[in-house]
Amino acid sequence: MTDPLLARPAFRRYWSAQTVSLLGDQVTVLAMPLLAVLAIGAGPAEMGCLTAAALLPNLFFSLPAGAWVDRRAHKRRLMIAADLGRAVLLVAVPVLWWAGALTLDLLYLVAFGTGTLSVLFEVAHSSLFASLVARPDYVRANSLVNGSRAMSFVAGPGVGGLLVQVFTAPFALLADVLTFLASAAFLRRMRVAERPVAPGQAAGMAAGMAAGMRFVMRSPVLRAILLGATTLNLFNYVFAALFVLYATTSLHVAPGTLGLIIGAGAVGGLLGAVVAGPVSRRIGIGPALIVGLVVFPAPLILVPLAGGSKTAVLTMLYAAEFVSALGVMLLDITAGSIQTAATPDHKLAVVAGFKRTVNYGIRPIGALLGGWLGTAIGVRPALWVATVGALLGVLWALFSPLRTMRELPAGEPEPALCAAPAVG
Repeated sequence: MTDPLLARPAFRRYWSAQTVSLLGDQVTVLAMPLLAVLAIGAGPAEMGCLTAAALLPNLFFSLPAGAWVDRRAHKRRLMIAADLGRAVLLVAVPVLWWAGALTLDLLYLVAFGTGTLSVLFEVAHSSLFASLVARPDYVRANSLVNGSRAMSFVAGPGVGGLLVQVFTAPFALLADVLTFLASAAFLRRMRVAERPVAPGQAAGMAAGMAAGMRFVMRSPVLRAILLGATTLNLFNYVFAALFVLYATTSLHVAPGTLGLIIGAGAVGGLLGAVVAGPVSRRIGIGPALIVGLVVFPAPLILVPLAGGSKTAVLTMLYAAEFVSALGVMLLDITAGSIQTAATPDHKLAVVAGFKRTVNYGIRPIGALLGGWLGTAIGVRPALWVATVGALLGVLWALFSPLRTMRELPAGEPEPALCAAPAVG
């Protein structure tokens, strides 16, 4: 049965834009590191730098971008501009490769540029989502969007791996170019009454950034989500920087096979998107988030544990991807819904920006740490550090109001400037 939200033209086009763009992103997630490894000969340190280049804009630009976007009335137009800009940057990769001019430094620049535009897109997306979706529908709407994300995990890596084998990695990136163009077209056709800029939002960006940071750090709920996810992501990006290298060089998995295993394992994400709502209703949305903080990282321990026959290795990789993908969806759907519900409308972008600054900003640090650890102690021992360390993130949520939260929180009051930080 079709969800009633998809019967609304504005939400359907928003969802379609997200769906097509997410599919292309998953092609690039596999094609870009394979390009670096197979066409340019990148090693562990270079792989860490490439991953970091795409993620550093989250550290540098998320908070100012959020404060700036909150002061703009037309978030949809900003998202369209970000889509078109990313398409232009990715087109440059196959052109440079064909001309024999592609280097790791240029690949770093493309990754940094697309990462910067992704920051703009995502902080604007937070406000547009709240304009489109009524509060009681937050979990359902997030389940639909994250269901598309899960489907992209299923189809994208497999398509990406096959495109790399058939057309080579540079030309596989053209698939993402087409999806950015399609996303921009869907967003352009949307009609939505965006929420007006609140009085006082014309204040300086510095004041807006400070207010957003204060709000998150004084909220025991938002603070716990932020610190838990940040801890998890630090170690998960140690893992991400080394996974493709380890799978292809140590486990001897072919690119096409790796893409298919990742894609097939991501069926777990579809299951996670389906069960997030029922699980949240049964055990409470806070405990469901805590479950996600465990189920996301724990199965990845199977990757450094993998060994034995080829069948055993592929089975363990598949199991790791399947269960981890389920955990990702459960975590993202519950965390996104709680964050939107707990944040005032006029702070949605800056709160999202602060979250990306800390949570996403830690990712390049994790990627660089992964490259260093892979070089210093070996790739497999570094993966053990990454997979075990990621489980520490759940401790922040266990000692917070999330442990007993049954329903979405009411919007949290904004504390006075002289208020003491909340403890929870």
